[in-house]
Amino acid sequence: MVSLVCTLQDHLDDVNWCSFSAKLLATCSGDKTLRLYNCSDFSELPFSPLTGHGYGVHCCCFSSCGQFLASCSTDATVVVWSTVSGEIETVLEHPGRSPVRICALSPDCANLVSGASDGSLALWDFPSKKLQRTGAVEDTTMVACSFSPCSQMFMTGSTYGDLRLWDLDMNQLHAQKNAHDLGVTCCVFAPTILSDSNMVEFHLASCGQDSHVKIWTISKLISGGYKMQLLRKLTAQSAPVLSCAYSFDGQLLVSGSVDKTVTVYDAKNGTLLYTLNQHDRYVTACAFSPSAPLIATGSMDKSVNIWKVEDGCSGHGGNPTFERTTSAGRSKLLVGDWSEEDVSVWLLDEGLEVLVDAFRSNNIDGTELLNLTKETLASELHIESVGLRGRVLRKVEELKNESLCTGVPDEFLCPITRELMKEPVIAADGYSYEREAIESWINTKNRSSPMTNLPLLTTLLTPNHTLKMAIGRWKTSR
Repeated sequence: MVSLVCTLQDHLDDVNWCSFSAKLLATCSGDKTLRLYNCSDFSELPFSPLTGHGYGVHCCCFSSCGQFLASCSTDATVVVWSTVSGEIETVLEHPGRSPVRICALSPDCANLVSGASDGSLALWDFPSKKLQRTGAVEDTTMVACSFSPCSQMFMTGSTYGDLRLWDLDMNQLHAQKNAHDLGVTCCVFAPTILSDSNMVEFHLASCGQDSHVKIWTISKLISGGYKMQLLRKLTAQSAPVLSCAYSFDGQLLVSGSVDKTVTVYDAKNGTLLYTLNQHDRYVTACAFSPSAPLIATGSMDKSVNIWKVEDGCSGHGGNPTFERTTSAGRSKLLVGDWSEEDVSVWLLDEGLEVLVDAFRSNNIDGTELLNLTKETLASELHIESVGLRGRVLRKVEELKNESLCTGVPDEFLCPITRELMKEPVIAADGYSYEREAIESWINTKNRSSPMTNLPLLTTLLTPNHTLKMAIGRWKTSR
């Protein structure tokens, strides 16, 4: 089920774009402003709105670290903002001074692309904010752009209706003519990379004036060439589709349309899951949160709706409150995640109520509990009885043994260490690993994939927020 959480009505003109970081939501509008909200309660930040553009703002996007926000405007500039202070970091003037309709940051934050109304493209080195290269497609307007998850190439879409794949040297790798009749409106890469012994494959969603959402496969062949094929066409909306976005695990796809609807699909099989009808005018923008089961949709009705995916099918984990469940007097939470209150309840369950006050006064949570020793029990908790100290340690040892005997879903284990992942990251082979383990592997194994033995296209590691939250959800549901 998807439910409406709240409606933000601060913009004075059409909302053109929405973008999430892990902690913030950014929106931009024809009213020349951007607005920033805290995702915990969707209160507007003290320094919001951000003002600096001379005309309407078409697009905005966060850096992967969330510290910077880029926006583009009819005023022919891309502005980079600090999300900490709201101050302008730099202003990038697009070559030719044509209105900038789209901007996109690479996942590794190394590059930024801006596309303009005259069909021109500019590739910027993001750390230095220097112009690197330019390109162009004649007789069209650039309106869509998305970087691949490996950051080594990007796709553009135009009002001419074509989709074009570019590398970082601004070489065209592939051109898909007439991808959408009457023009493309948006395109976005899926966050995952698929690979086998013969090719590396990406998925891309696009939408357009033909009222369709299309999912494409883009394959890099061993020969070095690229092949693009239509995987499926989604036709649930009855008017031009203006925006689309993948969830951060790639399981869901959301789109917004001129017919005022928001549709949510199962991205794998194209099944329509939900149709949302809360906007009064065209739905121009949509975005998934990387850290919570939330969708933001923006509209020409000047509002932004925040939706919650409540059945968990997006693969995201939020911050729900779980009632503490017990079995044979013990919490099902992993002991290392116990709160101080969980520890107190455990002491009561084990007949150690005499120690509750001492544990509370020393702020003993699950992690501290597992690290208790005879010395800390005596010197810090001042438990004088040798027998009582021994009993506590025996009970703690039982907890450790129970944890070791508990099965863990295989997808939560690092393929290298076979241990539960704490900081999962996605490598260029499309698999997720514990960050420390894959970094060590790359440094010692000549950049080959631990799963396929094929060379990694890039050593970029992308945090897998969705998997991390899924692991957290699994830990709290046990």
